[in-house]
Amino acid sequence: MVSQNYFMSSIGKKQIMALTGLGLLGFTATHLLGNVLIFFGPDAFNLYGHTLTSNPLLIVAELGLAGMFVLHLVLAALTVVENKRARPINYYVKTRTGRGETLASKTMPLTGFIILIFIILHLWNFKYGSNYETTVDGVAMRDLFRTVVEYFASPLYVAWYVFAMFTLGFHTSHGFQSTFQSWGLRHPKYTPAIDMMSIAYGVVVAVGFSTMAIYCHFQN
Repeated sequence: MVSQNYFMSSIGKKQIMALTGLGLLGFTATHLLGNVLIFFGPDAFNLYGHTLTSNPLLIVAELGLAGMFVLHLVLAALTVVENKRARPINYYVKTRTGRGETLASKTMPLTGFIILIFIILHLWNFKYGSNYETTVDGVAMRDLFRTVVEYFASPLYVAWYVFAMFTLGFHTSHGFQSTFQSWGLRHPKYTPAIDMMSIAYGVVVAVGFSTMAIYCHFQN
C-alpha cells in the first residue's frame, strides 16, 4: 500500500504529475486525430462532433479529463513553489549544471500558464460558442464546422491559435520525455530514441493543429 508520505514527497508529486501528463498527452493525440476530419468536409466533421456529444459516457470522460487536468495543474504549481523555496536566492550569475536543463524544461511553468489560458478560451469559443444547426443524413446536429470556420476567419485568432499550439508542442515535447525520467525509466540505450519521439510528438501536435486553423481561415 502506498503511504501518505509518498504523495507528500517531491518524487511522489512528480511521478503522479507525470502520469496525469501522460493521460493528457493521450487525449491531445486523440483530439488531433478526430479534428483531422475537418479536412474531409462539414458532414464528416459535424458527424464526428455529434457522435461525441451524443455519447452518454461523455460526461464521465469530461469529468475524468477535468480531474486529471486540475490534479496536474495543482501538482505542477506545488512543484514550482517547492523548487523556489529550495533555492530562495536568485543569483546574479547562474551556472549551468549541464544535466538535461533545456529551454523547454526551464519554461514549463510559463508554457503551462499559456496553455491554461488557451484552454479556457478554447472551451468558451467552441464548446460553448455559436450553436448553428445542420442536418447530416436526416439527423439534426450542431454545425460545429461553421462555428470553427467562422472563428478562424479572423487572422488575429489564427495567429493566437498557432502561437498557442506551438507553445503546446513545446510543452508536451518536454513533458513526454520527462515522464520517463520521473519514473526512473531513462537508460543510455533508449534515451536518445525517447528524446526523438518527444520532439516528434511536439512537432506533430504544433503543426497538426496549426494547419487546421490555417485551412479553416482560407475556407472563408
